[in-house]
Amino acid sequence: MILQVTEINDEAQDVIAQATIIPQEASLANADAFKEEMITLVASGTKLIIVSFENVNYIDSSFLGSLVVALKHAMPRNVDIYLVALKPDVKSLLTLIRMDKVFKMFNTYEEAMEASK
Repeated sequence: MILQVTEINDEAQDVIAQATIIPQEASLANADAFKEEMITLVASGTKLIIVSFENVNYIDSSFLGSLVVALKHAMPRNVDIYLVALKPDVKSLLTLIRMDKVFKMFNTYEEAMEASK
């Protein structure tokens, strides 16, 4: 298990999943498991998945690829994926490769929840 997931309902009774990545390294070793867990969340009827990177100190290209695959599954189902609690090095990398144009990024869950309204 790569994600620790808590599901909540917003005012409109839509399901929102708060998913925290557990490992400190988001890499090839756990990219496939992450992708499968995200695809399962997307398919479960969740309308928003807020992925927390609070534990992640390192991310590699295979994990980034899994994140993009999850987004490709989410888009046709009208599921949003937000990224939160990115450490400076991880956020810099995502910005460098322009992932900030693809994913909405926030400092905290609270900011992401407010933006989802």
